[in-house]
Amino acid sequence: MGVIKIALANFFSAIGAFFKDNVIDVIRGIGIVDVIDILILTFVLFYAYRFIRNRRASKLAFGLLLVIALTFVSSLFGMKAIGFILQNFYQVGIIAIIIVFQPELRAALEKVGNNSIITGVKNITSGEQRQNQAQFSTTINNICTATFDMAKTKTGAIIVIERTTRLGEYIESGTVINAQLSADIIKNIFFKNAPLHDGAMIIRNMRVHAAGCFLRISERGDIDSELGTRHRAALGVSEVSDAIVIVVSEESGRVSVAYDGNLTRGYDKAGLKKELVRLLSPNVVTPLKTKTQKEGKKNGSK
Repeated sequence: MGVIKIALANFFSAIGAFFKDNVIDVIRGIGIVDVIDILILTFVLFYAYRFIRNRRASKLAFGLLLVIALTFVSSLFGMKAIGFILQNFYQVGIIAIIIVFQPELRAALEKVGNNSIITGVKNITSGEQRQNQAQFSTTINNICTATFDMAKTKTGAIIVIERTTRLGEYIESGTVINAQLSADIIKNIFFKNAPLHDGAMIIRNMRVHAAGCFLRISERGDIDSELGTRHRAALGVSEVSDAIVIVVSEESGRVSVAYDGNLTRGYDKAGLKKELVRLLSPNVVTPLKTKTQKEGKKNGSK
């Protein structure tokens, strides 16, 4: 019994000495620069996690963690064969990863360059704010009216509302209209026999800027199989920009909203208006989850 007590005392004494020599000394040596360094790293890791969690790159990240862990184990136990293979993997594998996951890496860089993250929301004078607020409310009402008029007749539509990320490459694939936004214009463009009804409409600066545009299709593998091309296109453009995309299903007339790589389904008119005001308001920087979104996700959003 005495031997066990002595062994335990020596064990806890060794732990205490290790903690004092390593942890406490490190904590005492932390300065302001170190704190800033940790905060920046935390910020980068958080946005990297938020970006890849719903994309196929999440599997890549998990695989890389396994490779790093295996590298540590091989170095610890002197496994020369595995160590040799892993060293060659780091030299060639990184290039292969860049090629295979080019769309995800491009989307990540575009997100980093998003003005809404780096520079925040643009300030405007009180007079401009009043004028823009009235125009903003009219625009939201027209979009919601047109959306649910089309939903009643099961007219398929995809409306992209551009924000800080410019969508020039998509606009070039369609026809520039640059018309004043109204519910009738939106419905006429998506009328089943209209020449531009198959493509997407892009709204820029509260005007119908272009129509008949072709969008990037999302390549995620976890998308609900019942979702068609419109919903996949809406997800695709929301993955690489801060645009808000409204989709009207041609099969069910159901209204969905894609934003930041997520699709929320099952909106009613009041819910859509509330969501657009929340996401597009000049005072909103970071969107928060609402009851409408949670209910939509229960209905099958991804």
